[in-house]
Amino acid sequence: MHRSRSRSSRSRPVLRTGVVAAAATCVLAAGMVPANAAVPPPTSDEAIAAVVDGMSLRQLIGQMTWTQVYGNTGDHAGHTYGNPVQSNPARYGVDTPAEVVEEYDLGGVLYFAWSNPVVVNDPAGTAELSNDLQAASVGDEGSGIPLAVTIDQEGGIVARMASPVTVFPGNMALGATYDPMLAYAQGSVLGRELASVGVNVDFAPVVDVNTNPANPVIGVRSMGENPEAVAALGVGQLTGLQDNGVGAAAKHFPGHGDTVNDSHYGLPVVDYDRATLDRHLLPFKAAIEAGVDMVMTAHIIVEAIDDEMPGTLSHDVLTGLLREEMGFDGLITTDALDMAALKQLPGNPLTDGEIAVLAIQAGSDILLMSPDVPATFEAITEAVENDELTRERLEESVTRILEWKVDRGVWTPDPYVDVDAVDAVVGNAEHLAVADEIADRSLTLLRNEDDVLPLSTDDSVFVTGWGATGVPNLTAALAARGADATAHPAAAPTDADIAAAVAAAQGHDAILVMTNVSGLTAADAAAQRAYLAALVATDIPVIHVPVRNPYDVNWAMADAQLATYSYQAPSLNSLADAVLGTVNPSGRLPVNIPGAVAGEVMYPLGYGISYGTAVTPTAPTFTDQPGTANDSFTIPATEGVEYVVGEGDDAEVREAGTYPGEGAVAIAAVPLEGYYLAWDAEALWAHEFDAAGEEPTTPDPDPTTPGPEPTTPGPEPTTPGGDVYYENCDAARAAGAAPVHRGEPGYGTHLDRDRDGVGCEDSSGGGGPTAPGGDGPSRPPRGNLPSTGAEATGLVAGALLLLALGAGTVLAVRRRQTR
Repeated sequence: MHRSRSRSSRSRPVLRTGVVAAAATCVLAAGMVPANAAVPPPTSDEAIAAVVDGMSLRQLIGQMTWTQVYGNTGDHAGHTYGNPVQSNPARYGVDTPAEVVEEYDLGGVLYFAWSNPVVVNDPAGTAELSNDLQAASVGDEGSGIPLAVTIDQEGGIVARMASPVTVFPGNMALGATYDPMLAYAQGSVLGRELASVGVNVDFAPVVDVNTNPANPVIGVRSMGENPEAVAALGVGQLTGLQDNGVGAAAKHFPGHGDTVNDSHYGLPVVDYDRATLDRHLLPFKAAIEAGVDMVMTAHIIVEAIDDEMPGTLSHDVLTGLLREEMGFDGLITTDALDMAALKQLPGNPLTDGEIAVLAIQAGSDILLMSPDVPATFEAITEAVENDELTRERLEESVTRILEWKVDRGVWTPDPYVDVDAVDAVVGNAEHLAVADEIADRSLTLLRNEDDVLPLSTDDSVFVTGWGATGVPNLTAALAARGADATAHPAAAPTDADIAAAVAAAQGHDAILVMTNVSGLTAADAAAQRAYLAALVATDIPVIHVPVRNPYDVNWAMADAQLATYSYQAPSLNSLADAVLGTVNPSGRLPVNIPGAVAGEVMYPLGYGISYGTAVTPTAPTFTDQPGTANDSFTIPATEGVEYVVGEGDDAEVREAGTYPGEGAVAIAAVPLEGYYLAWDAEALWAHEFDAAGEEPTTPDPDPTTPGPEPTTPGPEPTTPGGDVYYENCDAARAAGAAPVHRGEPGYGTHLDRDRDGVGCEDSSGGGGPTAPGGDGPSRPPRGNLPSTGAEATGLVAGALLLLALGAGTVLAVRRRQTR
């Protein structure tokens, strides 16, 4: 469809540079790509500088503007989000998505289910939309530069695309696995599927550390409460995304995990000290060091840095802290600028244009989802004319954006995707297996009195509680596995509903109650609590399953408590398997569960039990005599445990006994069938032996000639507890020493210490996990859990990744249990 619309409303340079030229004159028909639609991208910094220098002020603003457009195809006119105000004509003054891209020379677009319904369940249609918009951007009416096509596809409760793309349980479920390899696998799946539909930016991962159980906006979007674990998992996920061609964005800087307000509706303020802030910053630091493309800001006031302005609008936060102190040189993007927090600064009402100007002054490169794009353009233009902003400041951001587009492969002569290839990528068996694996291994059993679980298929189970679809779906999953299950949904029960449920449950062998109060009124939440309490008061065993926030388990002491962190399909299927014993729960709490009394912890970080017998492995011993060939390590005999020595292809199960010690030795304790590791058990040990060999011989020195200064002594012999002391921290790091759990769950102390016994921080160098090769783990058929012998030998690397960032051994072993 050819466009030759008048552009009298704005001036456009006759020739941008020799690098960018008009390349396409039509918007794509569905699935069709014109030949030579875009010229080759700049190949040097000088070429990018020439492009930026040739841009008009309006084009610079356009590159920094990334926003939603309304419609399912490039030429789709008339789409509204149930309200004419939410439409292209109302917001942008033009009719179609392609015309919005052209009118404002947009640098990027953002997909939502409500602005682009095609993205929900039509991947091929999404790919066609992406091709349409790219054609508009590189065409003769566009900027000549391909678009950043972006989405919020975190997995779990924030996912704009649903089945047939792969559906994931979400970040807190991932956090309960404590496995960076699975995080990498999830990121890889997200990256491959998004790239196939033309999306080149995923506003993920969330690396907020959720330390506040009452947090209304983060919660299960976080990977947990332990900063080191969140860092390792976040780096794994972002690396998987970026290894597959999709830019990642660590969010929400400088940390949204300890808020009691949702910044979509109010202005959160956190008043903790700088030391506490540093714990929230740790995952961002790891992400930066791992090369994350972008960091997204938070609309929250962090008083330790700036007690007046939210992070998005704070120069101290974005430039002082993120750029200068933390050294981030990638792209800074605002969170959505239409969120209410930015309009609620006490005594400082701001217009949409003022917000955009302040965000740029603070240091942001990308203005995401301005609620009034024309006002934004006008305000920035006036700010430049009034010397509140300089053209050079805009050029700085646009240069970063264009450099990113070149480096990430967005700016390419062929910015289109193959629509016909999409169906083979999204939701394929390999990808679904990754989601199933995460769901299986995230299930966290917290209580199982009198071995209520697992149930038999001969038992009848009354499935009730929250979820008009969740309860029927779980009931269907149980029935498909041969169970006698009855569905009885009750999301916000009245007193009459409670009485009816108690009566209906009679005669069943077990009651399974699903709860989720997120988004409910206080009264409806209280009704759910009363519902659970009434069912617990019956003489029927009750299985309480919080299907979102795990904090719900402190409501009442049911016979069994099993957290899923998710009500997505993979989690409900895994839950059905766990209830019937086909999957043995092996997840560990990624957060502390508070008790009824303030300050009390009901279940601590890292806690979790399984079916079978708990076992605490005996630690191996290391005998290390500096400079000798007699070094050794001893594997103990522990009932219910086998010891795996080495990692990767070199890993093998060793019987009890003493073995020669040389180089780096990693040993993991893995439970045998019928056993599981006690939640606070130490299960992984690492030691670096001195170079073995004969003692060097030297001639006796002449007693009349002063000899050299004594050489620095080597490491002290290993202590019974396994600690090795190095001369200094640099020596410890050079030796590759790894931290070992000695403290409370999830934190731990370090094996690498200086001679004064002071732990050396961040022995890994902060680089985060190395991206593993391959396509990630696959899920075994349901009912056939992998053995803990040969399969476990390939799992030690994932444990070491978390150890390298300082997490305790409760995080260390990929505890895939057998029944």
